[in-house]
Amino acid sequence: MDEPRTLLCFGDSNTWGYQPATMTRYPRAVRWPGVAAAALGDGWHVVEAGLNGRTTVFEDPLGDLVGARHIGPVLASAAPVDVVVIALGVNDLKTRLSASAYEIAEGAGVLVDRVLASEDGPDGRAPAVLLVAPPPLGDLSGWAARDADAFEGFEQGWQGAAEGSRHFAAQYARVARVRGVPFLDAGEHVVSSDLDGIHWSREGHAAFGRAVAAAVVAHWG
Repeated sequence: MDEPRTLLCFGDSNTWGYQPATMTRYPRAVRWPGVAAAALGDGWHVVEAGLNGRTTVFEDPLGDLVGARHIGPVLASAAPVDVVVIALGVNDLKTRLSASAYEIAEGAGVLVDRVLASEDGPDGRAPAVLLVAPPPLGDLSGWAARDADAFEGFEQGWQGAAEGSRHFAAQYARVARVRGVPFLDAGEHVVSSDLDGIHWSREGHAAFGRAVAAAVVAHWG
């Protein structure tokens, strides 16, 4: 019997499954990688690699969160990987990182390059890549409204982030086109929650998971 193909989902808190209503984690079947796995069926094995706060290439003084540093070990541990979904960029919008949408998309491009230069696919080849543009951010005032002690001043760390996020789709599409990899605009399928402006509802996870599965089938059968 043939082994199922492997889909690696590499992302941040929305791949991890952060639940905005409770600030806990959605169950596995609710998270978008789980939804994609159910839609793809037995022919695919889906590996979740989401991390809260993960960036593309930018060093965050508050943690070891650089995706470009993580991608190699994650790929190696999941190998052989047929397809990698890269869904990062929201955390790069934080004020302390001072990155534009153009620079963030270029950071995502570095991750694409590293996957395509690896030998972690079948027979020592590189995996294929699906590059995802995160959806635009919403209203961030909900953080302090829910827990003023923990999140008072939270919005100050995201100045201009909502505006920057509105340029993601165009910039990520450009990066994908230059590298010759498929592109998926998450904003066509999911809206950031009104509760915190960053994370996704159950319905958003379901819609995006189905969209990822459809893109995988369309490009790789």
